[in-house]
Amino acid sequence: MSEPFLSTEEHRQLLTLARESIAAHLSSESPPDFQGDSTKLLENGAAFVTIKIDGQLRGCIGYTEAFKPLYRTVQDCAKAAAFDDPRFPPLSADEFKKIAIDISVLTPLQLVASPEEVIVGRHGLVIAAQGRRGLLLPQVATDNGWDRDTFLNHTCLKAGLPPQEWKLPDTQIYLFEAEVFAEEDFR
Repeated sequence: MSEPFLSTEEHRQLLTLARESIAAHLSSESPPDFQGDSTKLLENGAAFVTIKIDGQLRGCIGYTEAFKPLYRTVQDCAKAAAFDDPRFPPLSADEFKKIAIDISVLTPLQLVASPEEVIVGRHGLVIAAQGRRGLLLPQVATDNGWDRDTFLNHTCLKAGLPPQEWKLPDTQIYLFEAEVFAEEDFR
C-alpha cells in the first residue's frame, strides 16, 4: 500500500484484540468488546490473521471481502487461525504462550487483464479456475524470494491446481494490496 490506512495505535489495538480473542476462546469466554474510538476499525474491512511459533506458520485465516467491521473481522480470523485452520490441530494453552501474531488488512480484490500487472512485494494474489481458489498474501512471495512466475505458480498450487494454470485463458487472477503489521513491531 502506498500510504498506511491505519495508524500505529490502530495497529496496536487490532493486535491486542487478536491476542485477547484467542485467549478468551482458550478460557471459554466471549471475545472482548472493542473499546476504541477509531472509526476505521468500525468500518467493514477484509483481513487475514497469521499465527507463527518460532517463525513457523501455525495458522492463517482471513476474509477477502469486507462484510463486517474490521475489528470483528480480526477477532474472528484470529480465533479461526488459532483453532480452525485445517492444516493444524487447535492451538493449545502451552502454545499460546509462544505465538506471534501478524495482521494483513486487505484492499478490495481487482481482476487483472494480464499477469504482467502483478508486482511481487506489493500485490497478493487470488487465482480462480475449475471451481477452485487459492490465495497468497504479498509477504509470502518476498519471504520466499519468488519472482512473478513462481508466485503465480505457487498460488495455483495453493488452489489445488497445476502450477501453470494461471497461463490458461479461463483462469482468473485477482490482486490486492495489504497493510501488514505484527506484534514484533511493538517489542
